[in-house]
Amino acid sequence: MKSLTDKIYSQVWDQVWDQVENQVRGQVWDQVRWQVWDQVRWQFWDQVRRQVWYQVWHQVYEKSHR
Repeated sequence: MKSLTDKIYSQVWDQVWDQVENQVRGQVWDQVRWQVWDQVRWQFWDQVRRQVWYQVWHQVYEKSHR
């Protein structure tokens, strides 16, 4: 059986830990999310740009060589 001080201590500790964990998780998540967003955005943009460029080049090339 826990004593009253143990109960209070564990409750306070739980609350404090939850707050700290939430803050840290929020900050880390923000950083990670932005890093991933940057990478994904650049990779996606590169792919789109290459595809568009390839298609345009193909059309121009085919038209000029017919």
